[in-house]
Amino acid sequence: MRNPLSKTIVEIEPSGIRKFFDIVNEMQEAISLGVGEPDFDTPWHIRDEGIYSLEKGRTFYTSNAGLKELKTEIAKYMNRRFDLTYDPDHEILVTVGGSEAIDIAMRAMLDPGDEVLIPQPSFVCYPPCATLANGVPVIIELKAENEFRLTAKELEAAVTPKTKLLVLPFPNNPTGSIMERGDLEEIAEVIIRHDLYVLSDEIYSELTYGDTSHVSIASLPGMRERTIVINGFSKAYAMTGWRLGYACGPRLILEQMFKIHQFAIMCAPTTSQYAAVEAMKNGDEDVARMREEYDGRRRYLLYRFREMGMECFEPYGAFYMFPCIREFGMTSEEFAERLLESEKVAVVPGTAFGACGEGFVRISYASSLENLKEALERIEHFIGKLRK
Repeated sequence: MRNPLSKTIVEIEPSGIRKFFDIVNEMQEAISLGVGEPDFDTPWHIRDEGIYSLEKGRTFYTSNAGLKELKTEIAKYMNRRFDLTYDPDHEILVTVGGSEAIDIAMRAMLDPGDEVLIPQPSFVCYPPCATLANGVPVIIELKAENEFRLTAKELEAAVTPKTKLLVLPFPNNPTGSIMERGDLEEIAEVIIRHDLYVLSDEIYSELTYGDTSHVSIASLPGMRERTIVINGFSKAYAMTGWRLGYACGPRLILEQMFKIHQFAIMCAPTTSQYAAVEAMKNGDEDVARMREEYDGRRRYLLYRFREMGMECFEPYGAFYMFPCIREFGMTSEEFAERLLESEKVAVVPGTAFGACGEGFVRISYASSLENLKEALERIEHFIGKLRK
């Protein structure tokens, strides 16, 4: 028989994150610090609005691009939070999670052979999405000594005549690193000089800690017209299962993304859209409350790692720590496997997020403080044995 499979698909590696999830789900008394998902329930007033929409029989397709009311609220949110102005009718598209937005943005923008610059460590979907869009992923290895921020020098060195798109994944999964305004201004100069476009994945924008607020690169001079901003409801509003995201950007690009979305998806889930309207209108206090809780966990983990003598820079975004485990003389995967086997604590090897993640593991603090305390006791016991 003729091979029924696409060579391109077969050659794409499956996600390296899921392996440890599957194991821990069948292990009694295991604690998972690998889940990149809020441990909070979706706030009740948001759930109520979803329930109410079902009770009212709002179970039909919405407009392909999303409910007008939701797009209007997204436009208001982008303006009040990030000083960005978008036309709800032509510059905002509601998608099935931020993941769909990333996928269709690349498909709308890339021709065969176009290079996509992808800083790593970063979330696992960017290289496969670039490949599926006939682009060529080009990895920029971020460095721990720079707190895993992208520098203008690193960006400049990676640009070639074939470069078209830069993925900007900040606040970052898995490192928790952020890009401040000064960092963005420096790379914006390189982007404009080389006439590049940017896919800015800002799904963790509300989870930024310390004295600095999130800055979208699209808000800088000359960048709005060359940036697609990706965001959604999963992380900030604890709505992962509702599968709702959105893209904001120039009409020229959004119109082509809309076509792909129209043919492949039709529209995002109706119930989720009505719930998201409520989240946009009245969810700011929920976001602030969850962010404060995450920040307390973040500071606790940082304190405990320093107490243990584990090297870990202070992350100011998302809900991840990225401690270094090189002192133990094993690969990231070996460390994660032995920790799970010995202490029943699941973390994710840094290499799941790119080869330059070797020597690190990702630890999520989207778990209760009680779980974190117990897990850190077990990790301390584990590394104590390794050091003997």
